[in-house]
Amino acid sequence: MRNKLDQVIGSVGQVLYGKELQIRQALTCLIAGGHLLIEDLPGMGKTTLAHALAQVLGMDYQRIQFTSDMLPADILGAAIFDSSNGRFVFHKGPVFTQLLLADEINRTSPKTQSALLEAMEERQVSIEGETYPLVDPFFVIATQNPVSQYGTFPLPESQLDRFLMRIRLGYPSKEAERDLLCGGDARQKIPQLSVGLSVAELQQCRQEAAGVSASSSLIDYLLRLVRYSRESADFDYGISPRGSLALLNTAKVWAYLSGREYVVPEDIQTLLEPVFAHRLRAAEDYTEQGGTALIRKLLSDVDVVG
Repeated sequence: MRNKLDQVIGSVGQVLYGKELQIRQALTCLIAGGHLLIEDLPGMGKTTLAHALAQVLGMDYQRIQFTSDMLPADILGAAIFDSSNGRFVFHKGPVFTQLLLADEINRTSPKTQSALLEAMEERQVSIEGETYPLVDPFFVIATQNPVSQYGTFPLPESQLDRFLMRIRLGYPSKEAERDLLCGGDARQKIPQLSVGLSVAELQQCRQEAAGVSASSSLIDYLLRLVRYSRESADFDYGISPRGSLALLNTAKVWAYLSGREYVVPEDIQTLLEPVFAHRLRAAEDYTEQGGTALIRKLLSDVDVVG
């Protein structure tokens, strides 16, 4: 099965040049059963990553372009009166899919953003007193522009916490950008990518990854990281139990993708920023602001061996 996962990573890499780490992170998030937030400048390949993943995994795919005038019904669907039978009929929105790309999610209002909360957490939506289950798997990849850009609304903490991981693609290397310029529009190659992993095989990967072991000493290291974030005066607030579970689950998947049946401290350290950074905020008097600075502090101040 791991060979197939490597093939998936290689296939997506054919259209997203030089970003194997980010592709592996996105696949880790999917296998761990979470949702992914990609924050970066426009034109960095965020949409390409989502579309390519859906293609090579054979998943149903829907894309929503978020705008300032969107309403929750544009995401969830709405009950519309059918005059032919004299009753309201629910018409499902684009959220009823396997892989949902919420493109530029922070360009819409908090009210519309919140329409995804129940879907992301409970895999269901409630409309007019009725509850409708979503398909399994259900994976949200949301993209957001930097909050410094015009026309953006910052995501509230409750929304950020629904995302298992937050990653950035960044500018490509010189070699990767040369390949991009010489190879033409990579997005045109996406329909040609072959399906490398079925939904049933994805479920099998989830079961196998969940069986990866984490030693008592490894759990203690994770707990020291979490406790430090809650007790240090440099943090406005610490990591919640949901966050600590998120790190453990993703570390198991990362170890699984690496061909191991056990988690090592390097797995925790590799995933610390994508899993924790968007869940942390610095205290007002902390000299360095931003999640990356807080992650550096965790790594430097918390010993692997207690």
